[in-house]
Amino acid sequence: MMKLLVTGGCGFIGSNFILYMLDKYPDYEIVNLDKLTYSGNEKNLVSVVDNPRYKFIKGDICDSDLVNSIMPQVDAVVHFAAESHVDRSIIYASEFVRTNVLGTQVLLESALKNGKKRFHHISTDEVFGELGAEGKFSENTPYSPRSPYSASKAGSDHLVRAYFATYSLPITISNCSNNYGAFQFPEKLLPLFITNLIDKEKVPVYGEGLNIRDWIHVLDHVEAIDLILHKGQLGETYCIGGDAEKTNIEITKLILKEFGFGEEMITHVEDRKGHDYRYAIDFSKIKKELNWFPKHSFEIGLKETIKWYIENESWWRPLKKKVIQNITKKVA
Repeated sequence: MMKLLVTGGCGFIGSNFILYMLDKYPDYEIVNLDKLTYSGNEKNLVSVVDNPRYKFIKGDICDSDLVNSIMPQVDAVVHFAAESHVDRSIIYASEFVRTNVLGTQVLLESALKNGKKRFHHISTDEVFGELGAEGKFSENTPYSPRSPYSASKAGSDHLVRAYFATYSLPITISNCSNNYGAFQFPEKLLPLFITNLIDKEKVPVYGEGLNIRDWIHVLDHVEAIDLILHKGQLGETYCIGGDAEKTNIEITKLILKEFGFGEEMITHVEDRKGHDYRYAIDFSKIKKELNWFPKHSFEIGLKETIKWYIENESWWRPLKKKVIQNITKKVA
């Protein structure tokens, strides 16, 4: 039996992780601490709200009194809670520093002072900066963040490592590529485009859409987190990738094709400030050590994701009101 504190469990990846873990481990208990900002949604977990092994606490990870009241009750922390939208970070940088850096420090300090709790920290490949046409990010890639979001995540990663080196807190870190799947807030690229097209609205593409990302299905990601939590080597970082590099324009055309639309539904907008050209992940370490590899092909996963949004309009429709309108213009 294990009792987990999951931070940010009402978010996209966190909620998928909670559903996965409660289903896989019938003797595990989960406490979900979430502030319920714009992207946190209790409806993601409506299927487990009455599960006696699940408890939700609305609160801020920066609230040290609250965090310290919870920490003695749990065995391990899986830390998802973060401000994560690059465009929003360009507008509201201070919020990202507060949550992603200071909030992580509060959690680390509490985990340390309450019995050195096992601590797994969820991070991003964006901390590494950008790649040219060749090469991939690995655990040995130097950090070179280029947005307030990625800089704040880099800061939190360094804090987690410092608590291992200085205090021997039993930590692991995972840096993952772009996720997609069910329950993703409709401000992110895939759900934004999918929900726009459901409404027969055009989709905004930065510049010529030539920026490249490595995409991973969220269920592949949470499986990797599960393995790292239980079998990962303490103090180590694991890069998680989907082995599915696509340009933004490729992604756009694939989604348009699924809806039967052509390129007339594309609106090209001014490129994002500091827009990283390419991300790609070398996940050979986690494959070798933990026998993990992505199981979802992007093409099939995309079809399933589109189907989910079509069938769950009641979930995403209210959230569209929280999307910053014309965000591309606001950050241009």
